[in-house]
Amino acid sequence: MMLKMTNKKLIIFDMDGTLVNSSITIANAINYVRKHLGFEPMDAEHILRLVNDHSINPAETFYHAKAFDKDHEKWFSEYYTKNHEHELVLYNGIKALLLSLKEKGYVIAVATNAYRKSTLESLLHLEVLELFSGIACYDDVLQGKPHPDMLFKLLDEVGFTEDEAIFIGDGPRDEMAAKEAKMDYLMVDWGFTDHNDAVRTVDALKVLLLGDEVV
Repeated sequence: MMLKMTNKKLIIFDMDGTLVNSSITIANAINYVRKHLGFEPMDAEHILRLVNDHSINPAETFYHAKAFDKDHEKWFSEYYTKNHEHELVLYNGIKALLLSLKEKGYVIAVATNAYRKSTLESLLHLEVLELFSGIACYDDVLQGKPHPDMLFKLLDEVGFTEDEAIFIGDGPRDEMAAKEAKMDYLMVDWGFTDHNDAVRTVDALKVLLLGDEVV
């Protein structure tokens, strides 16, 4: 896998499944909302298979609603607030990678379909919040991924063009958003989904981004 980083200045990361192993929290938070709505819990593995499925309407699939509403956000964030400290972890090597990118002069940002409140709480708890120059969340834009809105928002905030940026994610929603934004994309495969053509380890991603050795 070849990647030209010579003109890149901004590296945007997806959060869940890319930076943060939040699989337990996401499944539990969705079931927490379902409980408040009077629905039976869904199997956690089934939830995680659906999280990155771009062909579904997640509000309809999980909550039998046409779109997410304020109660969904409130209950989801409530679960995050109560449980992130003992359920969320960074994938091994991620913090070291982020620090290395900063040391090399790259600007780093996050584009996530999570809500802003839970995103900020998660990144603060994981002690990486201050490393990011921009954070775009589901409730910051008109349309979340697979639409490119949050990528455009970040480009505008930090003052770079799509040619100067790369987006790193773990699912088709991320890939589609990057394609629509005409931005280079890298798929990683240590999160919630399986891909044939993807970066398999954080160490391999570091090599691609920083060129420490030949893969």
